[in-house]
Amino acid sequence: MNHEDIIRRPIFLTEKASTLREGNQVVFEVLRNANKVQIRHAVQALFNVKVTSVNTMLYRGKDRRMGRGYAKLQNWKKAVVTLAEGDSIDFLSDSES
Repeated sequence: MNHEDIIRRPIFLTEKASTLREGNQVVFEVLRNANKVQIRHAVQALFNVKVTSVNTMLYRGKDRRMGRGYAKLQNWKKAVVTLAEGDSIDFLSDSES
C-alpha cells in the first residue's frame, strides 16, 4: 500500500471537522483496512508534520433509493489525526499557484 492509497480524501468542510481544527486535529477518509500505524506514517510522509495520535471510526453505508429499488452505499473509515504543537495542514492555501 502506498501512502497515497491510504489517505483517500480530507474532510474539512463539515462543522465537526472545523471545530476539531481549532484543537490541532485533522479529519481524513482513509482506506477501510488501514490501521492506525499505517495512517500515522502516511500523514507524516505526505504532509511533513508530526502526528501525536490517530483515532479511527468505521461508518456503515446507508441504504439509498436507486430507481424502484434500494442499494447500499459502501462502508467507509474516518480517521481523526492529532498533530504536534506548531504543526498544521492547510488544504485551502494557494501555495502552488
